[in-house]
Amino acid sequence: MLDKIKHKSLLVLTIILIQFSCSEKEIALEQKVKPFSTVKVDKKVDSIMSKMSLNEKLAQIEGIRPQDVMVDGKLSLDKCREIIPNGIGHFCQFSSGLTKSPNELRDFVREIQNYLITETSSKIPAIFHEEAITGFATQGATTFPQQIGMGCTWNSELITENTTSTRKNMRAAGATFALSPMLDISRTAHWERLEESYGEDSYLTSKLGLAFVKGLQGDDLKTGVAATVKHFVGYGAQNNNPKELYEEYLMPHEALIKIGNVKSVMPSYGKYKGQAVVANKEMLTGILRNQVGFNGIVVSDYGAVNLTYHGHKQAESPMHAGAMALNAGTDIELPKPKCFPLLPEAIEKGLISMETVNDAVRRSLIMKANLGLLDKNPKIGVDGNLDFDPPENRELAYQSATQSIVLLKNNGILPLKKNAKSIALVGPNASSVYGLLGDYTYQSMISFWWSKEFDKNNPKLVSLKEGLESRLDKSVVNYERGCDWSAALESKIKTDFGDDRLSKLKMMAIKDELQPDLKNALKIAEESDVIIAAVGENIYLCGEGRKRKGIRLPGEQEAFVEQLIATGKPVVLVIFGGRQQLVSKFEGKCAAILQVWFPGEEGGNAIADILTGKVNPSGKLCVSYPKTESKQEVNYKNGYNKDNQPQYPFGFGLSYTNYSYRNFKMNSSTDINEERFEISFDLTNSGGFDGTEIAQLYVSPKDKNSTMKPIQLKGFQRVKLKKGETKKVIFKVSPEQLVQYKMSQWIIESGNYEFKIGASVSDIKLSGNIEIKGKDKILPNGRFVFFSENEQSII
Repeated sequence: MLDKIKHKSLLVLTIILIQFSCSEKEIALEQKVKPFSTVKVDKKVDSIMSKMSLNEKLAQIEGIRPQDVMVDGKLSLDKCREIIPNGIGHFCQFSSGLTKSPNELRDFVREIQNYLITETSSKIPAIFHEEAITGFATQGATTFPQQIGMGCTWNSELITENTTSTRKNMRAAGATFALSPMLDISRTAHWERLEESYGEDSYLTSKLGLAFVKGLQGDDLKTGVAATVKHFVGYGAQNNNPKELYEEYLMPHEALIKIGNVKSVMPSYGKYKGQAVVANKEMLTGILRNQVGFNGIVVSDYGAVNLTYHGHKQAESPMHAGAMALNAGTDIELPKPKCFPLLPEAIEKGLISMETVNDAVRRSLIMKANLGLLDKNPKIGVDGNLDFDPPENRELAYQSATQSIVLLKNNGILPLKKNAKSIALVGPNASSVYGLLGDYTYQSMISFWWSKEFDKNNPKLVSLKEGLESRLDKSVVNYERGCDWSAALESKIKTDFGDDRLSKLKMMAIKDELQPDLKNALKIAEESDVIIAAVGENIYLCGEGRKRKGIRLPGEQEAFVEQLIATGKPVVLVIFGGRQQLVSKFEGKCAAILQVWFPGEEGGNAIADILTGKVNPSGKLCVSYPKTESKQEVNYKNGYNKDNQPQYPFGFGLSYTNYSYRNFKMNSSTDINEERFEISFDLTNSGGFDGTEIAQLYVSPKDKNSTMKPIQLKGFQRVKLKKGETKKVIFKVSPEQLVQYKMSQWIIESGNYEFKIGASVSDIKLSGNIEIKGKDKILPNGRFVFFSENEQSII
């Protein structure tokens, strides 16, 4: 598809790219969230509920794992009759703990659904849900780069293509629901779940999250996969400042609910005002439903309902925990029915009303109706032979990996010279596939959560060594590990919160790696023209439940890099992992540094093509890259100072070519009620390579008394330019994008603002001032316009 677009662009003199969602404008006019149900659906659901017993109703707001009804790897109907005689709402993470082929998985789902439809009195199919941030988390399915890497692509269109492929795979297997995307704003590399996020910025996260949902849900949920936004809200960060909570942490959830028609939300494991979020009525009913206008279902994070009792110690018993969660607005308990089965006792004691139970059951059934599961003959899976990693998916995985990689430093060593006769490839991630895989990939989940080995050829995982050897003469690449990730695995399982399996887990040993030979690695390095050092983390050193002491390169890797530098040969540092890792100790001595994150199945090919110059890097940081191990949160919007000066700023990323910005145009004033005003400039590729620049639009308040953050992102565009080519880039900005949350209301303030065009937040190329005229404007129904409109044209 990408090649077709490229070919088509050559046939026209002018290219107009509009990346604005029409649904945003429609909703802004309607001032409401799309309905969750219809009269027809309501009647169907009411008819079903009128015939259900209390136990049958409770079953619809609970989930179980497929392993609970399996014996020796197969479905046991006897287990089904024993454990789920009244049906069940969800089968949880139904594929990521199994080792089934695509056809076997589909047939397994059909077998369970057949039992539910034919043997239970309610005859209601289950929702089969799975993780999807890196693709469908099942054996054999395409493994895309981790979400933090996709954040560095700044490519909404590509993300939509990826999740469209995920939707097709999931629907083919009979899955209709995903616990993705993750929308947490992540501002410290010390948080082990940063890798699942799109980074530190609310605008970028909202835009990319919306693209994710667009592909996953499609045009109709009856053929799409319902997305779940998580974790509501402010997880992994400080969420006790109302202004920051509403303006930033809430924004991605709000945008996806109002524009993306998301109807499933997952609360976080955290607290808000001291109360567990899963049982927090102010958060889930007051903010989510009453203020944002959400009208879908709220599903618990795994074990979160019971955590209110055994972890937070805020409930007297599991029964009380269930009543607290349901009263607060949590509709479904996942992944095991521990608290909700005790609700009959809570009803008898007056802790919860039958009306509240019915509301949750009704929402659960409406979701099933929207997904087509309550149709007369629901479509479960796709017939025929299934392939979850076809060539077109692998091409998307490759494009995603190349665009996710960020070139942080280059003294001219890259791209590698064609006359290089000897390349030393060293480091723990040089030949390993364990550095390709983020958390919540199938491979990570099956190994970490279920202690099973995965097949690195299903799908095929391409290591850096394989990628380089396929691009270069094998005699040029000399490989030796030289160093392990760490002597004793530098990660501990964090058991205080989250999934209850954590307390039972042990780290698996990585068996297929040769023991490192430091002496031989240094010998190879000394004899080489250039050294490529593949360092960083693996799936056991980053991710949920995996806690590291710091953010330096793990184990002895720092010392190893310093020994490589001491050879006097140029060192190209290739850093794998789910977070930023410190390079300040030797940054000035490295010839080049690439941050490749967890790049997915095509990672080795993508990195090799960037190193050799086949692909010009275009990725830009979606996080600030720290210079020290300080645990203080860094938010570029507050401005960098001497205490938190980053190694590399938000939005930063180098290219093999150069770009020039000129001819900035913007009116000096506009009315506060104006729908949009234009900002334009010309962007030229003035270097020697074709490339793609990510141009960023920022705004800063000019009035001294303004309470707006010093600088914040308000737009961005990926601009593809051949060498010597110029395009006019246009942002159409709404005054509503300047809205602030003050005194418990949304307000747009008139005044003076500076708009800036930058290559990063710290590399501003052009700027101009505009006065927003008129009376300050209150938005009584909240914000509905989140994004700028974008256009490009060839000059």
